[in-house]
Amino acid sequence: MLIIKWTESNGWEKPQITPLQDLPMHPGSKVLHYAQAIFEGMKAFKRSDSKVALFRPDLNMKRLLTSAERASLPSFDWEELLKCTKKLISVDHRCVPGDGKSSLYIRPTYIGTESSLGVSPAKSALLYVVTCPSGPYFKTDLTQPVSLLADPKYVRACPGGAGAYKFASNYAPTLYVQKLAEEQGLDQALWLYGEDHQICEVGAMNVFFLLKNESGQLDLVTPELDGTILPGVTRQSILDLARSWKEFDVSERKIVMQELINLNKESRLLEMFVCGTACTLCPVNLVRFEENDIKIPTMESGNGMYLRFLEALTDIQYGRVQSEWSVPVD
Repeated sequence: MLIIKWTESNGWEKPQITPLQDLPMHPGSKVLHYAQAIFEGMKAFKRSDSKVALFRPDLNMKRLLTSAERASLPSFDWEELLKCTKKLISVDHRCVPGDGKSSLYIRPTYIGTESSLGVSPAKSALLYVVTCPSGPYFKTDLTQPVSLLADPKYVRACPGGAGAYKFASNYAPTLYVQKLAEEQGLDQALWLYGEDHQICEVGAMNVFFLLKNESGQLDLVTPELDGTILPGVTRQSILDLARSWKEFDVSERKIVMQELINLNKESRLLEMFVCGTACTLCPVNLVRFEENDIKIPTMESGNGMYLRFLEALTDIQYGRVQSEWSVPVD
């Protein structure tokens, strides 16, 4: 693991790569009481040329820095942290799966460690990175759809809050709703917000819709970044790919449940899929909203747009297609 300590009096200490170990933690540490903790999720892939590479790691590091600022954690040089992370991966390179479908998951974590019960920014902090081999996120096959529970009683984030940042505290409250979904035989929670039931995210993932607009043209839609939605790396990559293809409209805008219902009734909703570092991309076939099941024709529409994006992303990640997004560790 990679360990870097910070104190208000001495600043950043020299980074260390050590065997994986438990962290010595005072029971009064601020992270344990006030959740002064942020993290990132990244992956290293064994490419077809046998090199180990990261996928757009600059976006993760910049997002970690943005989260640190919002969490009142000390600033850092993200490029130096990336160098240290690459060094860690080079040490752990034998742990990177080479089967062309798995990866090495990388978890940078940044916590306030000062042992004080006062509600204030920590005067000591710890930035560390751990890794573990990772297979598919969902128990289903990558091309098997998932079902969602959209319960307007619960929200993930609200305007002015911290939904756009990768705070540890954003995740614990979602576990209860995830359990509710599973108790109904569904896979994930679809997060809504406001009286008009704006669609936000799915679980800890971003969401996309492929639809036909009123002119009959294809339109790829995802909720806009309004401060309640995490700016996902996979989300941005899908938008970048779609715009580079120049084959259909691409929109970042508000979309509400009633519009989704209307589009589905008019047979203009073609696909719905979720995306994130952990799952890459997964299709959706059902949304349960106010005790009604909305069947999404992702698998039957014949467009296969979700598969096209999945193949484009994984081809880059595993080195089957050359791209500047694939950044070698060495």
